[in-house]
Amino acid sequence: MKYLTMEVTKDGIAIVTIDCPEGKVNKVSSGLLNEVAGNLNEINNDKSIKGMVIVSGKEDNFVVGADIDELKGMRTSEEVIAYITKGHAILNTLESMNIPVVACIHGNCLGGGLELALACNYRMAVNSPQTVMGFPEVQLGLLPAAGGTQRLPRLIGLTAALPLLLTARNLRARQAKKAGLVDELVPPYGAKEAAAKKALELAQRGNIKRKLKRSFVSFLLESNPVGRAIVFSQARKMVTRQTYGCYPAPFAIIEAVECGLKNGKAAGLKKEIELFGKLVITSQSKALMSLFFGMTDLKKNPQKSLARKVGKMAVIGTGLMGHGIASVSTAICDTILMKDVSLDAAARGMKELWKGLEKKAKSGAIVAFDRDVQYGKLIACDDYSLFKNTDLVVEAVFEDIALKKRVLADVEAATSERTIFASNTSAIPIADIAAGCKRPENVIGMHYFSPVPKMPLLEIITTDKTAPWVTATALDMGIAQVKTCIVVKDGPGFYTTRILSPMLNEVILLLEEGAIPNDIDRAMRQFGYPIGPVALIDEVGIDVGAHVAKELSPMFSKRGMAGSSSLMQLFARGYCGKKNKKGFYLYDVKKKKGQKLPNEEVYALLGGVPRKKFAVELIQQRVSSMMINEALICLQEGIIFCPRDGDIGAVFGLGFPPFEGGPFRYIDHLGAFCIVAMLESLEKIYGKRFSPPQILKDLAKSGKKFY
Repeated sequence: MKYLTMEVTKDGIAIVTIDCPEGKVNKVSSGLLNEVAGNLNEINNDKSIKGMVIVSGKEDNFVVGADIDELKGMRTSEEVIAYITKGHAILNTLESMNIPVVACIHGNCLGGGLELALACNYRMAVNSPQTVMGFPEVQLGLLPAAGGTQRLPRLIGLTAALPLLLTARNLRARQAKKAGLVDELVPPYGAKEAAAKKALELAQRGNIKRKLKRSFVSFLLESNPVGRAIVFSQARKMVTRQTYGCYPAPFAIIEAVECGLKNGKAAGLKKEIELFGKLVITSQSKALMSLFFGMTDLKKNPQKSLARKVGKMAVIGTGLMGHGIASVSTAICDTILMKDVSLDAAARGMKELWKGLEKKAKSGAIVAFDRDVQYGKLIACDDYSLFKNTDLVVEAVFEDIALKKRVLADVEAATSERTIFASNTSAIPIADIAAGCKRPENVIGMHYFSPVPKMPLLEIITTDKTAPWVTATALDMGIAQVKTCIVVKDGPGFYTTRILSPMLNEVILLLEEGAIPNDIDRAMRQFGYPIGPVALIDEVGIDVGAHVAKELSPMFSKRGMAGSSSLMQLFARGYCGKKNKKGFYLYDVKKKKGQKLPNEEVYALLGGVPRKKFAVELIQQRVSSMMINEALICLQEGIIFCPRDGDIGAVFGLGFPPFEGGPFRYIDHLGAFCIVAMLESLEKIYGKRFSPPQILKDLAKSGKKFY
């Protein structure tokens, strides 16, 4: 066999090892399914076999889910349904075997891998930070289609199962045991032998079924049709509230679970297959899968051979961004210098970093020993005396070019030609920071997003003078920090800030015209953004917005796109947004009907009162098209190198609707001709800022697509 090996112990326990060739992980594929089917027949026909154990031959994963490449290659829903139906038949056979089957899980056990484990009688998991379980399918616009929507609620209860299915939340080993997803935790060593012993014990006991464990409240809700109806109703309301109905997959998951609990597991499994066949051909699923493949591509460093190891790193400025950058580096660097204006300031940053490490240890993401080791790599300092032999210095000080240039000069004086200087600026051109320095070839931009530990994107900015080995090393570092990295050319605002700026400027113009903040935010949430743009300005900070507007204004003015000065006026009057509770919204009062209350004091600077209503579609067109237009110009000017990078940057850095796949996928979806027509219509009313760029006109004329 190509995917499986089997050995039978002297006690009659068949140990089946999954080890897919040509890859570091096990994926559910047609080849694997065929061998599993044959293997189950062989075991069923061998009366000497008393029990079965399923283990992985990989070092750090059990089974990570379906082979998405194979799924992507299927052209029709009928083809997909045939594939899923085959998987169902095999797992149903596994579930109905007359001998006990134990899943011995270590590493990632996701999607189809977890569904395989759910079909077993007993789940034993290695108690290790590497052991993670979950259903990521909803992130691809799909539902778990190998029985997950039916077996999980029956194992851990409806109210515990729905959040896991709907949010793609992962559980570590201890969490999975607490939830009832796992029956037993075992140490990493001897897990296979422990699983074989458990299979023999279950065989000798004879009773291999277990009762569903759930709280009394859950029992009351789930044990009758009325209670279940309440749970499903609340779930649908929650999904609608959070997604505005933009994603069909969560509703399909609820429908499949509900069908199974109402009409029996067989009907539920049939419904699961039917719904999966519909979802896989939706535009949302295709867009989300395109993002998945884009992220997978960006995990590879095309210049890996040029990259140098970063053993010693320094972070200058240990505030929110600084300690966040350090926190994603403690597992990969030997030493991290935490430099600030005083040791007390550096210590405050280290204290925050410790809180993050402690939280990871409590959740099981790392063990206590690793927490202590990683924290022990940090060294607080208030000068540059320890900077000798530092491989990478990341500057995360205030957005002030004079300060950044001074820091660069100090770093160059304290280090050698082997040291990379990376600025975490969000808008100031890297070439301007590097102007006049001794080693401009060593200077690069590494633009992280806040909060650094949670935000997936890293924008790496290169100047005309940045050395290839410097770019390769920064990219290698970002990938090691588990970031999705895009490499872009230098310029005001680079890519992400540059395309965000005109969008937020349009929001301010709408407010100046009398729009209500809540209306703008609601319209853009309905469009698919995770947060409304007015709320985003408050979150990021009006002070930050004012700085960015000032930095990018000259570039936009040259193109005849005069920007609003309202953010700068608000900042001058002490408005900084949520951080000082003075923004577009009120922060010291209760929400009304779940909505923030607008701060009517700012209306005096933004068109006065009374406010007026704007059509939802008009708000969506004006606001979204400004980001889309600027993304096109960035591709036209070579700031980004391909549409994929533009889409990844917009989605993971700025929240462009993921189900649209990014600005360029969105254009492909609607058609370049339609986008040109919309922009020209807006241009006639609102001016030159909506003028469609030449790259879009050419695309519309040719009838081609970006992908």
